[in-house]
Amino acid sequence: MAASRKKPNILLIAVDSLLSTHMSCYGYSKLTSPHIDKFAKASTLFENTFCPHVPTTSAYASMLTGRDCFGTEVVALRHKGPLTDKVRTLPEILRDNGYASTCIGFTGNPSARGFDNYLDYEAWESEAGSLPKAQALNNVALPELERLSESGQSWFVMLRHMDPHSPYLPPEPFNRIFYQGNEFDPANKSMDPVYAFKPFKDYFMSWIPPGVTDKDYVIAQYDGAIAYMDACIQGIFEKLETLGIADDTIVVLNGDHGETLYDHECWFDHHGVYDVTLRVPLIIRYGKKLPAGRRIPGYNQHKDLAPTLLELAGVKTKDKFDGASLMQLVKGKATSFESEFYITECTWMRKHGWRTPQWKLIVALEPGFHFKPPVELYNLIEDPDENINLVHQHPDIVATLTTRMEAFIATREKALGITNPMLTQGDWHGEAGIGPFTSSRQAYDTLHIGDPATARKLQSKARAKKRKKKK
Repeated sequence: MAASRKKPNILLIAVDSLLSTHMSCYGYSKLTSPHIDKFAKASTLFENTFCPHVPTTSAYASMLTGRDCFGTEVVALRHKGPLTDKVRTLPEILRDNGYASTCIGFTGNPSARGFDNYLDYEAWESEAGSLPKAQALNNVALPELERLSESGQSWFVMLRHMDPHSPYLPPEPFNRIFYQGNEFDPANKSMDPVYAFKPFKDYFMSWIPPGVTDKDYVIAQYDGAIAYMDACIQGIFEKLETLGIADDTIVVLNGDHGETLYDHECWFDHHGVYDVTLRVPLIIRYGKKLPAGRRIPGYNQHKDLAPTLLELAGVKTKDKFDGASLMQLVKGKATSFESEFYITECTWMRKHGWRTPQWKLIVALEPGFHFKPPVELYNLIEDPDENINLVHQHPDIVATLTTRMEAFIATREKALGITNPMLTQGDWHGEAGIGPFTSSRQAYDTLHIGDPATARKLQSKARAKKRKKKK
């Protein structure tokens, strides 16, 4: 079948834990992404794309269905059971339109339902202090792209890249290109609070070299992981050119969520609904319909990706979406989508909130082991890094934003006939029998222990103590 008579192929390069603010094409001062920068110059780049539902499972659920967390009913990392059958996924819709599909690196997750083939690669076990995740992915992806292209059928391939996800273990020379200091300097105490955080101490010690004292060394490993991945992604771009299908393939680079490096005492992971976690990169190349070198400032979210790709591919469907095609922004029919929206996290914290261009409200649905206050309020214009909690200075704004958030929740619950999944997803901590935490100390101790049986005993003691106090 001639390429011109087919629907375009779709390649989704999905990157876990990628901070757009650490990519040079998004303005980072270090040259971490030279090949993606070149790709961006031939693409349309979206400057304000948000992951409103942290973390991975809920993020991909929105990306692959075009629905928000009420539509997907997914909010937790360790979502229990399958994705709801009330929605269809992008590969399921595309299959009905003649597409073959393959998912690489995201096997077994409920949000990845509907692909024809699932392939995996080694992305966790390290050898000699380095972990070449992206090359391991390429070793699987390049033959699969060739196989699909030779079939003559239109295809959709999703690649889940893991290099920016901890452990940050880029191979040489990427482990040193952004750091020339002494990571073992005894006078540097910046890693002390990281090692003092008991719930993750053992994990940090499993991959950070013994004796490292400088947090900038660890951040440089994160940057090096991006640069290493960038070099390997160039091999994907070159493969499309070699196969002669680059012009007939919609290529997307999108992050599932960001990363908290040394931010908010949420060390080297993705905790909380701060903007370092909510902001993600989105770059789309398809020269037949998208302008090269265009930067779009308007707000958009993960739920807008699926309808965008379907419009670009010329695929019509009766499926309903909560998101909208980003072609409205590209064509100037809209300047921005929702400027204020509902945000959630159900990983190491269970929180939700409301974000506007100026304000961020964060409300804890139960205590978490980071000992954060139950309510947080930040002025994103005056304090974009969200370091000054203004909850006591502006109770009126807290009340206003709470009213808007609760009105939105009520509207979505009524429209879909469900209860907010943030209130219904049980056992979200990942272990059966570990219920909601009653205090930050109990959460800290439970997660530090790590043993489910001991955790349940701790919870029982905490509840008994609480009942005794009430009497």
